[in-house]
Amino acid sequence: MVNSSRPTRRCSAGLLMYRRSGGVLEVLLAHTGGPFWAKRDLGAWTIPNGEFRGESEDPLEAAKREFSEEAGFATGTRWVSLGEARQRSGKLVLAWAFEGDCDPAALVSNTFEMEWPPRSGLMQPFAEIDRAAWFSVDAARVHILEAQIVFIERLQALLD
Repeated sequence: MVNSSRPTRRCSAGLLMYRRSGGVLEVLLAHTGGPFWAKRDLGAWTIPNGEFRGESEDPLEAAKREFSEEAGFATGTRWVSLGEARQRSGKLVLAWAFEGDCDPAALVSNTFEMEWPPRSGLMQPFAEIDRAAWFSVDAARVHILEAQIVFIERLQALLD
């Protein structure tokens, strides 16, 4: 599923943590931080992901780095490819899944700065991820960015 050539433009890599709780498959999703996403819920969650550091960075290594930086959780030791998906913005996201567990309340995210409010000249820091939560597969489908639904479907197919 993953293109064997390394994409170099507008590409991100991410990890989807999953667990089984009471026989129910759950996935950990992250809510995008910053003022544009603050009041959005449905369709505003994502797998933790971020851009590669140049052409030489291995996409899986980038996914593990981004997961650690954006969520602060351990990245597991065994990963399965979920392929790639192109988002509406044109960005290509490559994803891997791993089984794990964490307390979403323990989220520790890195930050970014942006001018806020617009045209104010004030630079303010915002968390890349402002919260994380466990979702059942059905709930995840309505909360995750539309283009990333395919990662949940592929994970479910692999585990069935």
